Amino acid sequence: MDSQSKVIFERNSVEFVTVAAQYCSFLEEAQEGMEREKFVDTVLMILPLLYVKALLLPEMEVIDDGEELETCVTEESYTLMNAQLADIMGDRDDYLDVFVEDMKYSDQPVTRYISEGLADIYQDIKDFIFVFRQGVNLNMHNALATCQENFRHYWGQKLVNTMRALHEVKFMIDN
Repeated sequence: MDSQSKVIFERNSVEFVTVAAQYCSFLEEAQEGMEREKFVDTVLMILPLLYVKALLLPEMEVIDDGEELETCVTEESYTLMNAQLADIMGDRDDYLDVFVEDMKYSDQPVTRYISEGLADIYQDIKDFIFVFRQGVNLNMHNALATCQENFRHYWGQKLVNTMRALHEVKFMIDN
């Protein structure tokens, strides 16, 4: 078994792929009119697992083969997902975020949206799953390495910020 296959079929990698696929499936199956309480409860169970499984991924780097990875989430599908999630979250979609670079230069709080955070995470994870399901070892390795890098620099922080907001929604904490 070559080193690419070893990494992509390692237990922690397989478990990450499983949780990532569950996250995408749940968001895709969430329907307009879905009860917000049920939605929030389920997302609050999946997001921590996704975070932990991403932390447990083996260290890897993209193997440069000159090809860019395919994506499947279009601007239209992203917008649709974001709108669907915003509909479910309703008047509890927005929250104040202090963990953003813009906050350093602003005297006003920065407003973020749970729906946008979930859709951003979905976009990266869905594109990863799309490539992974094609079954080409080099591409699977590169998709996993790219997803890991994006977790470190982008969607990992977005995930924990969104979880904080979801926690507030679940327990209706008013500050």
